[in-house]
Amino acid sequence: MKRRFMQLVAVFLAATLSLPTVWAARTGSTEDQMIRVGLASSSNHNSLGELGCANLENNTGYGAGYRFGYYTSDLTFVELGRTSKQVTQISMLKTQNMYYGYDSAQEKTTYSDSITSNIVVGCYHIQIPGSYATYEDAAADAELYDGFVAWIDGEYQVRVGAYQSKEGAEGALATMKQGTIVGTSSYGINVVATGTDQILFQYDDGASSALAVLPDVTGADDVRTWFSGFKYRGGFTYQRLTGGNLTVVNVLPLEDYVKGVVCYEMGREWPLEALKAQAICARTYALRRLNYHKSLGFDVCNSDWCQVYYGVGSKRENYGPSETSDRAVEETTGQVLWYNNTLAETYYSSCHGGASESAYYIWGTDMEQYPYLCGVEDPYESYVDDLNPYSSWTVSYTSSELTKRLQNYGLGTNTTVDHLELTYSQLGNVIQVKIYYANGQSNTITQRTKNTIRSVFGLNSIRFTINGQTIKEGTASASENIFGGNSSGNGYTVNKTDSIDDLEGLYAISGTGTTSKLGDEVYAISGNGTVSPAEETSGGSSGNGSGGGSNQGGGTVVVSGSTYTFQGSGWGHQIGMSQFGANAMARQGFTGEEIVEFYFPGTKVDSYD
Repeated sequence: MKRRFMQLVAVFLAATLSLPTVWAARTGSTEDQMIRVGLASSSNHNSLGELGCANLENNTGYGAGYRFGYYTSDLTFVELGRTSKQVTQISMLKTQNMYYGYDSAQEKTTYSDSITSNIVVGCYHIQIPGSYATYEDAAADAELYDGFVAWIDGEYQVRVGAYQSKEGAEGALATMKQGTIVGTSSYGINVVATGTDQILFQYDDGASSALAVLPDVTGADDVRTWFSGFKYRGGFTYQRLTGGNLTVVNVLPLEDYVKGVVCYEMGREWPLEALKAQAICARTYALRRLNYHKSLGFDVCNSDWCQVYYGVGSKRENYGPSETSDRAVEETTGQVLWYNNTLAETYYSSCHGGASESAYYIWGTDMEQYPYLCGVEDPYESYVDDLNPYSSWTVSYTSSELTKRLQNYGLGTNTTVDHLELTYSQLGNVIQVKIYYANGQSNTITQRTKNTIRSVFGLNSIRFTINGQTIKEGTASASENIFGGNSSGNGYTVNKTDSIDDLEGLYAISGTGTTSKLGDEVYAISGNGTVSPAEETSGGSSGNGSGGGSNQGGGTVVVSGSTYTFQGSGWGHQIGMSQFGANAMARQGFTGEEIVEFYFPGTKVDSYD
């Protein structure tokens, strides 16, 4: 690839927004690191909301039975009780009257607080007098009274029955002649044998405490458990954060988590080195986000708001981890991406269409802190256009359709669209659209405004042209100054997102530390080591991807007409690694490390410990 930058000058843009707080130190082995993944919560970043009932089922051949307890602050499991290996299906319920049957609202047979059958787990119990030092002692009395063991406020108790009303419990107590009628707080959780009213264990240790369930009592080497249609390694926590339904979290070793990400974020049978690049990105991303969702009791969510994660797969064939994707994780164990001594932000998306973009233009990121999110010209991605469904796309509106769409966003009310003015970055992506209306008013949209370019116009990426119009040679204007950066459309490109007008007054620093004034002949060294003369830029030059025209170099384009046809390429936020680009690079012989370091200039792959 022909690089148009010099690695002699550092020019960074400033902004008011920044990315999440970083982990600045290397703090141990990833093989020892545990992570908490939210599977069901009140956050819209999870595909499942909080649950009144959460079921688990042992994956036959991968462990049997369950242990109950809690996790310490360092995610060490403390066992409080267990089932036999014969118990393979359990349900965690909020401690209210919960009925087992077909729930029409959920369209399935489950426990709910709607009366659906005569199988009901009631919320009143009889507590047997006495205290117990161990689970075994409590379990012995529970068996004697045909009751169950409860862990209440840090102590074992034995309780009997699950009555729907206090009156029902009083009637039972009259025949027992000892005990006290009790319930739980609004944070209590029952564990029952699925499909029955049999309580196996009860947990109520306050608002800040979560019940932990660690599957398997047999010592199986590889334990997998079904939850909501998918199999997961590790344990689970259940917590009623606000006294309502359950938040469900998967707790497991980081490397197992990465195996459950790579295969879903990238094709499970893609080239090995591409999958290695994905593993390095996924591992680094997760480590930067420990405690990111602390208020919800987990580190990362399981959707593409964080990273897509579905554990070990489902009943669907050829879905989930493969031998190749697992190998990619195992062969990169502990490898992460560093910028100096800080874990890098390893964002990625499906494809860029020819170039990624500076995070400054997308999120307003402080480029002094994150210079490696500068965006790069990508000459590789197009090699797999035949595999990429987003290598070329088209979205078209008539003028009236576009006017109506804009008005749905509260833009251009009581008027019509007159024309659009597109501003392109040096890398050829649209970083601003100014909409002019027939009444003389206008709106300006960027990826940093509330209504973004992609959302307002319904586009897959910001790499596109409208009606095929591109920047004409020599007419590129100062695109950079719309956000306060360098406004020069000509000169020498520096660090891919900025530029300098000329070489006057600049000096080079040699490897030995000596300095010398730059002469007329200056050479640039590309990321792959290629040395070539540094060239002046002058507007549009190289391509804009398979479907996006030719707007490399930056500038503005004005478009009007009776129709507006957006022709573009790429899909995603345009920052960091292109997954299809990684695929293409792997096919051309690049290693996983080389792929990641290409998309994040100035970074280095190294071990975490």
